[in-house]
Amino acid sequence: MPENSAARSKRAAIVINPMKAPEGDFKADVLQLFEEAGWAEPLWLETTVEDPGTGQAREALEAGVDVVIAAGGDGTVRFAADVLAGTGTPLGLMPLGTGNLLARNLGIDITDPLAAGRGVLTGTAKKVDVISAVLDHAEESQRFLVMAGLGFDAAIMANTNEELKDRVGWLAYVDAGIRNLPGRPVKATVRIEGQPAVRRRIRSVMVGNCGKIMGGVEIFPDAKIDDGILDVVVMSPAGRFGWFTVLAGVFNRNRKNSSVEFFSGKSAELDLEQAQEFQLDGDTLGKAKHLKVTVEPDALTIWMTAAA
Repeated sequence: MPENSAARSKRAAIVINPMKAPEGDFKADVLQLFEEAGWAEPLWLETTVEDPGTGQAREALEAGVDVVIAAGGDGTVRFAADVLAGTGTPLGLMPLGTGNLLARNLGIDITDPLAAGRGVLTGTAKKVDVISAVLDHAEESQRFLVMAGLGFDAAIMANTNEELKDRVGWLAYVDAGIRNLPGRPVKATVRIEGQPAVRRRIRSVMVGNCGKIMGGVEIFPDAKIDDGILDVVVMSPAGRFGWFTVLAGVFNRNRKNSSVEFFSGKSAELDLEQAQEFQLDGDTLGKAKHLKVTVEPDALTIWMTAAA
């Protein structure tokens, strides 16, 4: 990125979820940040329930801005990235949500959105992979950046108490997880490109582009967001203490554990006997029986400065 002295004509668009904005005059603080950096006044595009970021990102593209900054949670980031992937227009992050999983995985400051915004304006470009997901053989795909889940993982997202999340943050997901522990396994077939099909009775299948989830837990410690590979974990707890075995397998991958299996490849396809809850980057999208995911290598450019 050019230095500030050469950035006088640069302009950004802020795609912001107004429900996540901090108290006070956050917009005025952001505008001051851009003025101090020598940038033009940014477009200010608020998301709505009806349009959580797609239309705003398209408007920003049509305006020809230099960077689109997603100010919100992982959902706002995902919708903006879905539009920007493959266009050459970079994405910036101003984390305002509870999870902020992409920002966490990239090492972006999640405690101070203005500092993260400043990191966009003064940082460098990083190309990352995007994963394309097709649900139940739909004609259109949806993109995600962090993680997709079928089964238990998605049920947690679907059943999280929003009021509790507002009070205690990511710990609300722990509450939802405990409430959703009971459940019956489902027959599933998992196909990773170039590998034999695997048939299991599963409670959850997760597909990752990054390694970390809530609480700093690394489901995929070897995952890299720019390696052109997606990672898959299949969880098949059995018996009364099955979930303890799953946890042991997640935290100790060197030990053989039939309750947790890890795979990786450029694409994957999942077929379930019964429809299960489904989520993309924390957004629940109902139930599905089939999922196909494919990596789009280096499809998105992110302007950022990692936190110290």
